[in-house]
Amino acid sequence: MALAVSNARCGSLKYFIFSRFRHKLNIKSRQLFPCRCMISTNQTEKYDLVVIGGGSGGLACAKEAAGYDRRVAVLDFVRPSPRGSTWGLGGTCVNVGCIPKKLMHQAALLGQSLGDAKHYGWEVPEQVNHSWETLVQAVQNHVRSLNWGHRVQLNEKEVDYYNGWGTFINDHTIEVALKQKENKILRADNIVLATGMRPIYPAEVIGASQHAISSDDIFSLQKPPGKTLVVGGSYVALETAGFLRGLGFPTTLMVRSICLRGFDQQMSQLVTDHLSSDVGVDIRWGAVPVSVDQGTGGALSVRWKQNETDEQGVEEFDTVLFATGRSPETNGLGLENTQVKLAANGKILGSHEQTSVDHIYAIGDILQGGVELTPVAIKAGKMLAHRLFGDSTKLIDYNKIPTTVFTPLEYSCVGYSEEGAIQQYSEEDIEVYHAFYKPLEYSVAERASDQCYIKAICKRDGKQEIIGLHITGPNSGEIMQGFAVAFGSGLTFDQLSSSFSIHPTSAEEVTKLHITKRSGDDPTVTGC
Repeated sequence: MALAVSNARCGSLKYFIFSRFRHKLNIKSRQLFPCRCMISTNQTEKYDLVVIGGGSGGLACAKEAAGYDRRVAVLDFVRPSPRGSTWGLGGTCVNVGCIPKKLMHQAALLGQSLGDAKHYGWEVPEQVNHSWETLVQAVQNHVRSLNWGHRVQLNEKEVDYYNGWGTFINDHTIEVALKQKENKILRADNIVLATGMRPIYPAEVIGASQHAISSDDIFSLQKPPGKTLVVGGSYVALETAGFLRGLGFPTTLMVRSICLRGFDQQMSQLVTDHLSSDVGVDIRWGAVPVSVDQGTGGALSVRWKQNETDEQGVEEFDTVLFATGRSPETNGLGLENTQVKLAANGKILGSHEQTSVDHIYAIGDILQGGVELTPVAIKAGKMLAHRLFGDSTKLIDYNKIPTTVFTPLEYSCVGYSEEGAIQQYSEEDIEVYHAFYKPLEYSVAERASDQCYIKAICKRDGKQEIIGLHITGPNSGEIMQGFAVAFGSGLTFDQLSSSFSIHPTSAEEVTKLHITKRSGDDPTVTGC
């Protein structure tokens, strides 16, 4: 059968022949062909790898695979949020997660620094205003530059990009629904699912999805959020409440039970104590919304109740944001047409990124038992590509992954929580070294440092291998990154305590740990 080639794109059969040998010839195909060749819509495109999902993990896998001279395609399509928010290539992290969150966190910290500046001799006006619109525009400008950068990188690596929704026809074949174009049929030897997760609204809260927003919407919100209710105890909830209050918006946080489930609960308590006492977030423990209604003036009326006492109340807010959970984007992919098995929560069952189908893989948040972090998805995607098309057999180690919660007082950790260590090894078999410290920059500014804390959880025997490290304080993420490298290499307390410090820094307090919880001594650092 003759190949029908689209008039919209140049190319011919020689492109496909050439593409298989271009690296041996050391010639880039675009030197001979000014644009990529694509078969018309009535033909099936054949690929070595198709990645469904253009987030951090999917893009990393696709670009790495392309380096092995394989024909690779990426499919990405963002379904609008209930409030209509949508975005470009790059996934949650780039568009509605890590990147815009960190920028808004930084904006809030700058506001806090203005108060410190007076103590350092700067003449700062009493009234300093902030423009939400300016901040959102700046953040979105940066996000769009990253969207464009990803598309450029795909083009440079000759990865085909389809801005469309992919649905399995069978284990090897995918139909792509494209905007204002006929559907495309792709057939692939290997398929990677990297569709990520999206926020969900609690079905039991009347009016939640109709009137509230989520993290999908806050970073592109065109008008200032005003008085805001954040619902949830996740890191997303705490981070959002933190930067909104830091930007000057009255903020209430409703928490059903505990915050930062799965994290060390002593550290979680320090984070929420700081949010409440130092930042000014109104935390309502044990409170849950019952309904959200919109009045004629636009304000949102929230009816809430206390779980334990059945106390009820009604309060008005300008914005209500739910951060109560996320759901994997596995619905609508046609997985019922494959042998891929799903968990009850919709995540994909598998081991080491391998699903129940030999040539179908899953990376990132949608993999049951995985770690929902961008660097993990990126690493998993790259390592999978090396195993598929290179000679690597290396698997990702999910046990030594650092992370940071970007609340106003940052919390960073790696390894076991204290609760987890006790469960794994028993309380008698671990030693916890800890310290309350005061960052030097807090001294002149007369800032409270009651929640600045470090603890190292160690095995009690031998050289005391460190199995968990936790820090709350300014720039904790930057501090932890270096220690996490050592942690991944089997850092012991003996090595830590014999290391030289960089003075004066907050990081040096990690190397100076010497008081154990078991001793009962006061762990407060004194002197310099």
